[in-house]
Amino acid sequence: MAILSMSVGRATVHDIETKLDALAANNFQGVELFYEDLEALASKQDGGLTDDNRMKAARMIRRLCDERSIQIIALQPFGFYEGLLDRNTHEEHILKLKLWFRFVKILGTDTIEIPSQFLREGVSGDEELIISDLRKLADLGRQEMPPVRFAYEHMAWGTFVDTWEKAWNIVQKVDRSNFGILLDTFQIGASLCADPVATEVIAKDADTILDDSLNRLVNTVDPRKVVYIQVGDAEKPARPLIKGHEWYVDGQPAMMSWARAARSFPNDTVGGCLPVARITKALTHGLGFTGWMSCEVFSRRLMNPSPDVPADAANRAAAGWKKLIEDLRLEDVRFRI
Repeated sequence: MAILSMSVGRATVHDIETKLDALAANNFQGVELFYEDLEALASKQDGGLTDDNRMKAARMIRRLCDERSIQIIALQPFGFYEGLLDRNTHEEHILKLKLWFRFVKILGTDTIEIPSQFLREGVSGDEELIISDLRKLADLGRQEMPPVRFAYEHMAWGTFVDTWEKAWNIVQKVDRSNFGILLDTFQIGASLCADPVATEVIAKDADTILDDSLNRLVNTVDPRKVVYIQVGDAEKPARPLIKGHEWYVDGQPAMMSWARAARSFPNDTVGGCLPVARITKALTHGLGFTGWMSCEVFSRRLMNPSPDVPADAANRAAAGWKKLIEDLRLEDVRFRI
């Protein structure tokens, strides 16, 4: 089983070594490295945030993971990339990407995660431009040795790509062997049947909506194009997430505020309201995916400076995984969980 490094503590208050210790103690075999962790470690080196120190930090993180028998399955997120109107900024992102290629080689992974664009200004919804940008990225990745692959994930608050179907459409049209889709139970559940601004967060017809969508997913998505899966839930807001709510962030989509403040692990003791087990079952038993599955949780709780946070989060994540595995009988199939 795998987990995002940020999901057991934010890098501003919890160091990567402590977090990896917590993951190893709970038998996690894989980790998605959140770029913030690499930056935080690099900033502590003599000279601060330089590319050389970023490389040094990558080597240090790789060593820490190797010592704990933890595989780095991806580096994420390479965001705000596709559809930029300012093409000079686009070229700056390409230069950044080439630096990331050096990181992934050091880290021992071959995968970079790309969230769908969620900037509200300075971006185009022109599908041809979006596809062209993503093809360019994929083609650059194919030139690397070994090749770098990309996992494209829809954000439920994405500006233009906000559902799995839209993301799958983009993946098909990019049409590159190293460019696939990342399917996330939170993003799927939230975009299909949840609204944190509504009095009733989960739609009354959620079961029908979910069943119809998951049936389409199982019958249309090629599991060979699924790079990996993320599993996560979210706490149910006690009241609509509008101005005055403690999770509200001015100028930010409510869905994003919810996702940043209140995601939770499957079967988490802090609660959850999304149909995580049903979605996971569709992606595994239904679709037939057999690769890495990873917990991804963003939460206000991860900013708590208490030294107990990494161990507590890792314990809750591991317990939630165990129950999900038992409930869905995932141990009967060769999933890399």
